[in-house]
Amino acid sequence: MWDDEGPSVPPGDIPDIVIRRLPIYVRTLKSLCDRQVGSASSEQLAEMIGVTAAQIRRDLSYFGKFGKQGKGYDTHRLVEAISGILKLNRQWPVALVGLGNLGRAIANYRGFTPSSFTIAAVFDRNSGQIGQTVGELKILPVDDLPTTMRDEHIRIGIIATPKVHAQETADLMVKGGVQAILNYAPVILKVPDSVTVREIDPVSALQSMTYYIDEG
Repeated sequence: MWDDEGPSVPPGDIPDIVIRRLPIYVRTLKSLCDRQVGSASSEQLAEMIGVTAAQIRRDLSYFGKFGKQGKGYDTHRLVEAISGILKLNRQWPVALVGLGNLGRAIANYRGFTPSSFTIAAVFDRNSGQIGQTVGELKILPVDDLPTTMRDEHIRIGIIATPKVHAQETADLMVKGGVQAILNYAPVILKVPDSVTVREIDPVSALQSMTYYIDEG
């Protein structure tokens, strides 16, 4: 059965690791929908995702009841339900700070808009870059960050600055009302509890994998 009454557990009580898995469920379900697969069991989803069927059922149980006993999940309805939980049923404007090679690659990445995100404003502290354009966006001075975020109702920020400027950039985002930061700088940011931070550090990821490499 489907329970349309909403989450069965208060949002603050849902483990963060569960929230992190939900986008993987969305991606997997969308691939099934693209192949015209109308239903899937938790076992089938588990095999595709690499978790257990029990884990999938447990994760979904935080948000209500989905599917029918013996018939699995309606893939279209489930992807819509999880997208709604993640608030992916709208476009989110994003502020990007740091227009070096990494920042420009992020600004030009074409995968944001289909995934509910749009780079709406770009900033840099290098005076030589101010006024230049990236795509259709003019590079603004980083000092304009708080005002622009408030005026444009931007609640998500991406930091692609050198690490020496990352905390200062985060502080400016906080002044602008940021609620979520994706941080590419190799530094742990100090932000209020109301701000969610995700770090992306390729070097640390590689360092964590070399532990498992057989040197023989």
